[in-house]
Amino acid sequence: QLQLVESGGGLVQPGGSLRLSCAASGDTLDYYAIGWFRQVPGKEREGVLCISRRDGITYYSDSVKGRFTISRDNAKNSVYLQMNSLNPEDTAVYYCVSRRRLCPTINAYDYWGQGTQVTVSS
Repeated sequence: QLQLVESGGGLVQPGGSLRLSCAASGDTLDYYAIGWFRQVPGKEREGVLCISRRDGITYYSDSVKGRFTISRDNAKNSVYLQMNSLNPEDTAVYYCVSRRRLCPTINAYDYWGQGTQVTVSS
């Protein structure tokens, strides 16, 4: 069973950057597409972007285009979310999510991590 653990969250000032990591264990990430989702308390979870098994990138949210990017290192069994030009609207708990073959959606996924908090504030 694949297990996902996110890290790298924290407090950052507006305009700053963070790099989130998603470390996998229990299986190889080669078999999975990995998405990043986020959730603000009281709101529904929102897809951010996804990287396919062949490194294709899909953006779920137009608000992060040009600011966020995703990458994977299968040798390290990890996926990364680089977030630049952060603004307070990016404040949320960020989750990495796996799905075999296809990019995950809110309703179609295999595993979720436990999440990491990102807070953008001055």
